Amino acid sequence: MQEPKKLRRRLLTLCLLFMVCLTVFIVTMFDAQIVHGEEYRAQSVRTNTTVETVEASRGVITDRNGKVLVANRAVYTLTFDPSLVEADALNDELLRLIALLRREGVTWYDELPLTDAAPYAFDFSVPRSGMLVKYLASKKWVEEGMTSDEMREGMSPATIFNLLCGEFGVDETLSATQKRALVGLRYSLATAKLDGDGTFRFASGVDVPLIALLKDGGYAGVRAGTSSVREYQTDAAPHILGHIGKIQNWDDYKDKEGYRWNDLVGIDGVEASFEDYLRGTDGKRVVTTNIEGKVIDELYSVEPKPGYNVALTLDVDFQQQVEQIISSAAQTMTAADGIDRGAAAAVVQVGTGDTLALATYPTFSRKTFNQDFATLNADPMHPMLNRATQWAFAPGSTFKPAVAVAALESGVITPATKIRDLGVYKFYDLNLKCWIWPGNHGLVNVTNAITVSCNYFFYEVGRLTGIATLEKYARAFGLGEPTGIEIPESVGTMTSPEYVNSLKGQHWTDGFTLQAAIGQAYDLFTPLQLANYIATLAGGGERYKAHLLKDVSAYDSAVPVYVYNEPPVNTVEIGDENLRAVLAGMRKLVTDGSVSNQFKRCIVDAAAKTGTAQTGGKGSISNGVFVAFAPYDDPQIAVAVVIEKGDTGGALASTAVDILNAYFTAADPDIVGENVLVK
Repeated sequence: MQEPKKLRRRLLTLCLLFMVCLTVFIVTMFDAQIVHGEEYRAQSVRTNTTVETVEASRGVITDRNGKVLVANRAVYTLTFDPSLVEADALNDELLRLIALLRREGVTWYDELPLTDAAPYAFDFSVPRSGMLVKYLASKKWVEEGMTSDEMREGMSPATIFNLLCGEFGVDETLSATQKRALVGLRYSLATAKLDGDGTFRFASGVDVPLIALLKDGGYAGVRAGTSSVREYQTDAAPHILGHIGKIQNWDDYKDKEGYRWNDLVGIDGVEASFEDYLRGTDGKRVVTTNIEGKVIDELYSVEPKPGYNVALTLDVDFQQQVEQIISSAAQTMTAADGIDRGAAAAVVQVGTGDTLALATYPTFSRKTFNQDFATLNADPMHPMLNRATQWAFAPGSTFKPAVAVAALESGVITPATKIRDLGVYKFYDLNLKCWIWPGNHGLVNVTNAITVSCNYFFYEVGRLTGIATLEKYARAFGLGEPTGIEIPESVGTMTSPEYVNSLKGQHWTDGFTLQAAIGQAYDLFTPLQLANYIATLAGGGERYKAHLLKDVSAYDSAVPVYVYNEPPVNTVEIGDENLRAVLAGMRKLVTDGSVSNQFKRCIVDAAAKTGTAQTGGKGSISNGVFVAFAPYDDPQIAVAVVIEKGDTGGALASTAVDILNAYFTAADPDIVGENVLVK
């Protein structure tokens, strides 16, 4: 009878124990999933599973023949995630990190736009320096919407630094160097968070031994990753290629899909112009780690897609030759008189607008640009200025063929019209001397006037044609107009009453027309504009955009996704007889004129025009200007060369011949010219 009672008691006890266990389990699960669910879930994701952005490779840049100019190289990067560090230990961990980086000689990114040492000064050359005002406004230290200039008027660098020290709880006992480094990193982390990113990439291109030291030393918050950097395969065309860097103004990119505030983008050159093609689409990777931080699983949720490859119209071998040719010419002149001078050359394909070469002297190397930046920036010769596209100057007599076309097409003169050069042109109470004065050129027609560059003839023709018609034709040839080139350029100016009257202290008089007709007054054009104008003239009047883009192709296909093939911008209507008269004058210059001796060694028949651009001032040396095209009977390329203080355009004839020979030797090695020894 007692056995059943004992059994019931045991069952009851077991049930009670089961109920207790079940209750504990339910309470524990409720606490874990309901009460602290979000907290534990966030902690689990943070420590065990992370979603990482996988950077897509940037597209490769090649020349017109497929030679790689800019590629990519994989590097290790270091990122700091403050969420992995206790708030009260953040400064200590960053100081440990700074000490290690200094000991190992590693440079880190610091986006605080203040100089490195006291007394502090603003340094707005720092990437994303515009974030300073935004951050100060977020702390209510300055008004929202204030500009950098307004901020500088109201707050000194020292005041800002002291505010940041207080905000970040910087220990007053630290050295000044430690304070500045710590504040720089804390500020960089804070601005990253302000832009919606909880991490900050503070170093790139680090080596494996440093990563090992970081892991062995237990540096909290530091993550190692991989990225790519641009690798320049050539020292040629640095002004054209440009470089990449961190986004400088987030407002320009925040509305564009796929960009993050700390992304690398094209800053200048074709890297910036073709950003949309070159930039790839980043991927996403889910990484799972164990409790020791070792990766145990990873998978792509979105595969990265590399950017498109961009082929330029440049011929890099020819580009290098042109750079060497103008460098040698400028240096030879400097060696003779001790005067430093810059130079530029542009070569454009007739009938397409393809830009084959854009050379500037002095120049620099993209490979060492970052290390050399301070020196380059301080150089009075401005080697970072692209003189071929951004340097506008008086064209001198190279403008005369355009004036001749304007006069012929408007009916002011015919190819047979002759004007007698009297040595001094007297009109508008002016006494303007022809360059040959006290001599004169006698009776000349338009062809001979171009050959001998008779100022008297073009004074008279310019007066009769009028400034409105001269301006109309100049702009039709693209002078004083954008060329269409994809990198920054100066538009220059064409002399006009409106322009002159807009200048302080100037008032239009008819005398400006006479000066404009010989390429002076306020005629200011770039070497690229001149080359494209000559290409238009040699091509019978069809003006194409000067451009650098040849085609675009996917990284895994040789078939282009885009090929540049735009029609002419406009056509300058030139009658056949008028065109022959103008081009004949340019041809006679190289066969019978002042530069015939230099052109004896040119391996193709060419035509050219000299220019001497006055720079003003007593005793000043004029700029030398020279334009040419070749072959004469089947024009393929047009060339413009300018050398500062080159004196006369004729002095540049040998330089132009060297450029023409370089191009046509490469195009057809069997071509040889007069008086050229054949081996």
